Amino acid sequence: MTVLILTSEEDVTADMVVAELHGMGTPVLRLDPADLPGKAVLSADYAHGDFDGHLSVNGHVLSMSGLRSVWVRRPGEPAAHAAHPSPWLTAETRQALYGMLHSANARWMNHPRNADQARLKPWQLRVAHLSGFAVPPTVFTTAPRLAREFTEEHRDVVVKSASGPPPDDPSLALPTTLIGPDADFSAVGAGPALLQRYVHKSADIRLTCVGTRLFAARKTAEPGQVDGRYGDTGHTWQPVPVPDRIGKSVHEYVTLAGLAYAAFDFAEDEDGIWWFLECNQGGQFGFVELETGQPIAQTVALWLAQRRADRRGG
Repeated sequence: MTVLILTSEEDVTADMVVAELHGMGTPVLRLDPADLPGKAVLSADYAHGDFDGHLSVNGHVLSMSGLRSVWVRRPGEPAAHAAHPSPWLTAETRQALYGMLHSANARWMNHPRNADQARLKPWQLRVAHLSGFAVPPTVFTTAPRLAREFTEEHRDVVVKSASGPPPDDPSLALPTTLIGPDADFSAVGAGPALLQRYVHKSADIRLTCVGTRLFAARKTAEPGQVDGRYGDTGHTWQPVPVPDRIGKSVHEYVTLAGLAYAAFDFAEDEDGIWWFLECNQGGQFGFVELETGQPIAQTVALWLAQRRADRRGG
């Protein structure tokens, strides 16, 4: 039984898991959907009242009957590397590839349907509330007046991107920016703005959930730091225990979201409260593992290698 990893050619996080799978003796096939058609070939047969499918990558053939699990790590757009790419070819290739994979009896990390929903920031915040997390007051709006009123109420407010940088222009990445009531809110009418009460934090927390296993790491923040992704604080990630309340909320969240893997970001305030900021269903973990030594790649590999019939809670 083979593990299929859908990701780009250059993905160090996936490399770590592939190495673990090889060490376990578990067959693994790696595919970037952008290489289909071209470097990869597929065939699905729904004749004679049954289903059979095959995927060939660089001469290695995978039968859908031998597919153990699918890790949707960081796949490219289907047919993006084709000789004559087009929106139509991408749509057709997506139908063929994912339709075939959905027809197989395999485990998903994470299922595309659940992953698409989990990417939606407004939905994340709703599920975070339902799961019992502490969530900073937040507003999404296209009304400049409401944005100004929210900022006047909470004073210290951050504005940030809900979807991340545009895929065709990474230079337009919007770091989390601290603003006050004197900011110009006129541009809010041109596109939805995400405003959130600023958490005066003492540390950033990254919590990685793999099935039922939780790995938390903490990095001390500099005074007044806004976005932990940018700038060097001079501190490293350190492993920390997961508080019981947080662990319970994490398991509630991933159950409601239908996720097998999730990377949570929290801001820890001076009172030790972990404030929920976001949950990335496909977040990287390599940088945390390298600094903390937490066996996250091994745990992902074990989940992927587990037989479906043997599944227990993960």
